[in-house]
Amino acid sequence: MDTVRRLVVIVLFGGVDLLDVTGPPEVFSLARRETDAAGYEVILAAETLEPVTTGAGVRILPDLTFDEAAGRSIDTLIVPGSVEVDSERRVHALVDPELVERVKTLAARTRRTTSVCVGAHLLAAAGLLDGKRATTHWSTARQLADEHPEIEVDADPIFIREGDVWTGAGISACLDLSLALIADDLGEAVALRVARQLVMYLKRQSGQSQFSVPLEQISATRRIEDLRHHILRNIGRRLTVVDLAEYAHVSDRHLTRIFKTELGTTPHAYIESVRVEKARNELESSDATLERIASVCGFGTVDTLVRAFRRRLNATPTEYRSRFRASR
Repeated sequence: MDTVRRLVVIVLFGGVDLLDVTGPPEVFSLARRETDAAGYEVILAAETLEPVTTGAGVRILPDLTFDEAAGRSIDTLIVPGSVEVDSERRVHALVDPELVERVKTLAARTRRTTSVCVGAHLLAAAGLLDGKRATTHWSTARQLADEHPEIEVDADPIFIREGDVWTGAGISACLDLSLALIADDLGEAVALRVARQLVMYLKRQSGQSQFSVPLEQISATRRIEDLRHHILRNIGRRLTVVDLAEYAHVSDRHLTRIFKTELGTTPHAYIESVRVEKARNELESSDATLERIASVCGFGTVDTLVRAFRRRLNATPTEYRSRFRASR
């Protein structure tokens, strides 16, 4: 059991995007509910303890001042951002020099520094993204690239990890980033359980938006849940509708109807999706040959594996591995 209680400090200031501040604490709180691990302590830090008015007009009370937070042992620093919109409705990220200095001081005292949405502009101004690849909200990506040519700006990923610095994309991506941080700390299984509670997708550690992992559909009956676990346990074996119907003690037709009603798909399509997911994990985390992966994932042949990947991901297993192979 993980007995470490990790301190998460969220930077709070006037005009900050509200969801960037309130989203991560909700995600971290669910991690405690879904596991026996000690979890997280989330605090909001600001210049003073006076109420802070967010960009949405909602006022929030800080827990600590920046000076007080700097005296704590910070595990994760989360830096949100704020924007202004000009007369032509163009969005510009705002960067307060005094806030940048505060961020720089806090980042020097933390294990892991992250930004959500346009908070990347504050990290950039603090010099924390120099020579790194980073993402931000698509509407200010050009601004970030123009103002900081030393940063490789990529607006496509949901989040990017560069060592101990993480950057997240658009506003709701603060939830995706928080899930990724939980996965990094407590494992993918815990992050998936939290994602299911949030009714969200769980993004892969690569953070690529076009290769996200669909959140498993939550079934309403114990029978279909049992079937899904049976499929996962036996994914390397031959699985047919007849086999599954016999296991569930129903007719073939009734089994197909159950899958359609509960999961919105057919048994064959569901089994293939599970096999592709297992193969993706193998490709990312191991050096196993395609023949080995095809066998343990139940595809039987490499050709079948390739066809499934092309159909579901529009990529071959080799292309997928070359792009997303974990470097650990």
